[in-house]
Amino acid sequence: SLLNNKEGCGKFLLNVITDQALLFCTQTTGRAKVSHAVVVIFLEFFAWGLLTTPMLTVLHETFPQHTFLMNGLIQGVKGLLSFLSAPLIGALSDVWGRKSFLLVTVFFTCAPIPLMRISPWWHFAMISVSGVFAVTFSVIFAYVADITEEHERSTAYGLVSATFAASLVTSPAIGAYLSANYGDSLVVLVATIIAVVDIAFVLLVVPESLPDKMRLMSWGSPISWEQADPFASLRRVGKDPTVLLICVTVFLSYLPEAGQYSSFFLYLRQVIEFSPATIAAFIAMVGILSIIAQTLLLTYFMRTIGNKNTVLLGLGFQLFQLAWYGFGSEPWMMWAAGTVAAMSSITFPAVSALVSRIAASDQQGCVQGMITGIRGLCNGLGPALYGFIFFLFNVELNELDPMTGRNKSTSQEPSEKQTIPGPPFLFGACLVLLALLVAIFIPDHHSMFKPLPASEEDIEPLLQDSSM
Repeated sequence: SLLNNKEGCGKFLLNVITDQALLFCTQTTGRAKVSHAVVVIFLEFFAWGLLTTPMLTVLHETFPQHTFLMNGLIQGVKGLLSFLSAPLIGALSDVWGRKSFLLVTVFFTCAPIPLMRISPWWHFAMISVSGVFAVTFSVIFAYVADITEEHERSTAYGLVSATFAASLVTSPAIGAYLSANYGDSLVVLVATIIAVVDIAFVLLVVPESLPDKMRLMSWGSPISWEQADPFASLRRVGKDPTVLLICVTVFLSYLPEAGQYSSFFLYLRQVIEFSPATIAAFIAMVGILSIIAQTLLLTYFMRTIGNKNTVLLGLGFQLFQLAWYGFGSEPWMMWAAGTVAAMSSITFPAVSALVSRIAASDQQGCVQGMITGIRGLCNGLGPALYGFIFFLFNVELNELDPMTGRNKSTSQEPSEKQTIPGPPFLFGACLVLLALLVAIFIPDHHSMFKPLPASEEDIEPLLQDSSM
């Protein structure tokens, strides 16, 4: 009878679909899992990966003069705002839960995407302003720490970091193909749809990871200025030798990494003369190798040589990679250095696992916010520093062929080669060398992180470390 009644059949099918959707959401959101964090990270960075080729074009068209410098300033402002807001967001997530702040960070991180075709100036302005909430990794790592045991966290952090690499395996190539055949507008539209799906996934599917009893105990607790002060983390690290060593290592190693991320694709296109298709293939190769490094190899190294030695090994690969980028002038050198760059990707998940081991269960958001704050400071200083060094050495984008991405004209003869093609990368290698020397002195054992004391009269070390 339902089949003969179109209206009744439609209502019946609608009810079935609604019931199944509710059942799926109930089953999926019943318990927080690492897979929820993986999906959120993948969708967010897949959307941005699609825009790799259009971003290079729009950046050059909007700022034809001093492209590297303006790119560094835009990313620098975003990074500094992330540094200022990360501690507050981390502390608030410890009180009010992770999901709401995960929704806010994903929304504002993806907000600039549709503006690329609407207004490039507003797009780049929104990228800078979005830094206030662009701290997704801070909330994600706290989310993972809530639902994993201590011995599982290095593998979980490696999986999350590998997901970031996996999102960039195919998205730049897909974006380059769509841009060449259908135009940049379609690429922006697809990226916007994926961003909306990511936001809907957080809103409808991702469950809260912080236990209810912990949120009820801390609900309504006032957030002190020490917790929201972005410079409190910098003052705090000096109160204990182990925290100081870890944070200095993070700062010295991530400063060149942040600068490299902001300008490397422009560098490949301008100096090495990679085409958009070659850049997409390069990103895919590095992404695939990074997935292997951050899953299989990271787990193997953590079990065999330990947490600290894994950090040292990652820093060694990063040093070699940056030095090769600095002196390399041929395409094959970039491909070879890219394989080393993939191996260096084990550093940050290894450091995150080390930090999570010294933090109490109710301080994961605060501690990860402290590390993210330092990384945010690097995200502000690194791009600006690299852009300024490129500017000092007169490395700029010339007029590019929109089809091939190669230079139509250059200020130097093709036969002329600079002794150091990539001065910022060589400078970054020197900073990583210092980070490697500092990391050698990090103790092998760990203690529990203690929050900042309420008064200056009773100050004790964050980590109880008798040997230090």
